[in-house]
Amino acid sequence: MTYSLIAKDTDGSIGLIVASKFFACGAVVPFVSGSVAVASQAFCNPVWGTEGRARMMAGENAEAVLADLVSRDEGQAIRQAHMMDADGKFAAHTGADCVDWAGHLIGDGHSVAGNMLAGPEVIHATSRAYLANADLPFAERLIAAMLAGEREGGDRRGRQAAGLVIHRGEAHPWLDLRADDHADPLAELSRLWDVAQERYVHFAKGMPTSERFSGYPTRDGIDADIAAAEAKRKAEGRESRSFAVEIE
Repeated sequence: MTYSLIAKDTDGSIGLIVASKFFACGAVVPFVSGSVAVASQAFCNPVWGTEGRARMMAGENAEAVLADLVSRDEGQAIRQAHMMDADGKFAAHTGADCVDWAGHLIGDGHSVAGNMLAGPEVIHATSRAYLANADLPFAERLIAAMLAGEREGGDRRGRQAAGLVIHRGEAHPWLDLRADDHADPLAELSRLWDVAQERYVHFAKGMPTSERFSGYPTRDGIDADIAAAEAKRKAEGRESRSFAVEIE
């Protein structure tokens, strides 16, 4: 029902992006932390996600964790999952009874898996586009990769939902975007990322972290960054893509 991409950026950020003809796949598939990631899909078993994430955070490697999950689950033949451990090593499983086309690949710093796809070229195109767009900001690189897979047919049933989660070393996400029921969900993620540039990414610079418990408790610099981003957008002749409504 789904295809997804897990990747680790050069700065250590961990991203997981998913698209599907399935409602709210962005709520069901990703299980990410500051150091590991799991995508549980097909006939999703969320415990593969929660347990797998916890065990890899505790130091177990992806291959051993996934092998154990598969061995214990009587429904493993209809499950699909891929995951990345704290050392950046990947493992993947596509059950024998996942609906065609179904498969996975592990590449340089990333993994892709999908089921109910138009064909194997979906995941190969996703992987190639991820590798080819290293110059893009991480969120844009992930979206561009998934769009490449969609151009090859994506989920063969159609489109409905997508989700993007990025962690920057923290238990809480730095970015978490979802389009739960949309005619063009990956394009909607792209729009949301564009809107995030207006205020959110600047505000997020001051958010607390495990090492800096209070974050930046003033708006010093944040408002200036927001104003600079707005001035730049206007100078480039770009309209805001936000649907926000202000009350006068």
